[in-house]
Amino acid sequence: MPVSAYVQSAVFFILAAAALFGGAGKFAIPAFWVYLAILAAIFIASLLMLDPDLARERMRPGGRKPPLALRLFAFVLVAHWLIAGLDRGRFHWSDDVPLWLCVIGFIGVAGGYALCLWAMRVNRFFSSVIRIQSDRGQHVIDSGPYAAVRHPGYVAGILVMLGSGMALCSWLAWAFLVVLSVPFLMYRVVTEDRVLQAELPGYRDYAARVRWRLVPGIW
Repeated sequence: MPVSAYVQSAVFFILAAAALFGGAGKFAIPAFWVYLAILAAIFIASLLMLDPDLARERMRPGGRKPPLALRLFAFVLVAHWLIAGLDRGRFHWSDDVPLWLCVIGFIGVAGGYALCLWAMRVNRFFSSVIRIQSDRGQHVIDSGPYAAVRHPGYVAGILVMLGSGMALCSWLAWAFLVVLSVPFLMYRVVTEDRVLQAELPGYRDYAARVRWRLVPGIW
């Protein structure tokens, strides 16, 4: 695994912790510790399990810096952690999320990250941008979660976005993240599917076999 992958993961984790606890002004918020433990477990698992070549592709897709849209997406994530910290620790704007919904949020976050890790294990072409990776010999992947839906990575992302604010017990953080992230992910699903059908050999046949983009039986 490239050293830069370890550095990027560490920086992202530190940003999450700093935004949550810095915003809150205190450390005695159990939900934040559980949330960070999930992030740490996923980061460690990804560093141990993922193809190093895929890690390089995700950090520098096609050998280039990630586009502005992805950097803005990362900013939105950090901002929602800060909002959650301010909400839970200082101002209590909307931190009355019922415990059972917080638990569902944690299940969504953990399940979403686990699904994403599974998809990346199966699909070594799981880039961070929409591109046909001719330089890496890209071909259709139809095993693992790709046998059920065509875009399990986006299913995972939506689960995390829907669950994160609830797990942090902040309605405001939840609304901020969902409103700014879910439409972006849905746009990516539609755009990526069109590009793949137009440019990746064999993808049209795969799409005819696996009809559903995100949710079996619905869409």
